[in-house]
Amino acid sequence: ETEIKLANNTNKKIRGMALPRTCINLSRLTSTSDKICMRLSSFASTQTAKEKWDLLSAVCLERKPVIARNLLPIEKEVLSMAQKMEYRLSLKSDHEIQLEKDRERQERIKQGDADDSDMDQASLNSAQDFEDASVEELSKFPFADRITEADKEKDQKSLDRMLDRHLLLVVRQKLGTSSVWILPQGQRQEGETMRQAAERVLAESFDGKVQSRFLGNAPCGFYKYKYPKHIREQDGNSIGAKVFFFKAHVTSDSPLKKGSCIEDFAWLGRDELDSYLPEKYRKSVTEFLIDED
Repeated sequence: ETEIKLANNTNKKIRGMALPRTCINLSRLTSTSDKICMRLSSFASTQTAKEKWDLLSAVCLERKPVIARNLLPIEKEVLSMAQKMEYRLSLKSDHEIQLEKDRERQERIKQGDADDSDMDQASLNSAQDFEDASVEELSKFPFADRITEADKEKDQKSLDRMLDRHLLLVVRQKLGTSSVWILPQGQRQEGETMRQAAERVLAESFDGKVQSRFLGNAPCGFYKYKYPKHIREQDGNSIGAKVFFFKAHVTSDSPLKKGSCIEDFAWLGRDELDSYLPEKYRKSVTEFLIDED
């Protein structure tokens, strides 16, 4: 009984004591931080409810180089040096050995030391005859010009241009009240994946099927922009568009015919993008393109 009374008296004293100032400040801080968190979460939920973005898929359709590009001066020097070293260190080919045997036979015939076998071999075609015939045949082979008619006419709708470079398909598309040069893009429809939307956009942009091969289901790049104020007011909820780029390669050199979704199109090299694409848009696009310089 005595121990129970002592314990009760101690509890009463503790309840009657003033808490340290540190404990009071911590309790106030905790309650303040809770209020801040509640306000932030409320603000975030309000912003999330207001900020609705349209999801768009765009196609980065490229034509790969058809021929190897010209060597740079330093590359030509390295190639020449490597060829000389390889020639000096390599073994003789059958043709080179046959040339030496033919020269030795000709020397013996001139000196009168040739036998019947030498005379029989001399009447046959020699390695030099084969070499001369090969050079003559090569001279008749016409090499195609690296500069095509499309290059000369500056036909940017043709795939038969800049054969040693990557070409990127860009289209002039109406966005709002203005027309801009961008990659083919369109809004994702209900039930579509982002890649399916990209494939549909490419098919709708041109008359006839575009022979292409998409590289995976994941986007290779991203870009977003806000709509003008009058567009946002008309649209209601969407404040802008988030564009996901999907990379694809064209697999046919057949010419394209634009559809009703676009106003114009062009196949452009890397150095031609600056004069077509908007600056911020171009920077986002060039981040996932192969640098040719």
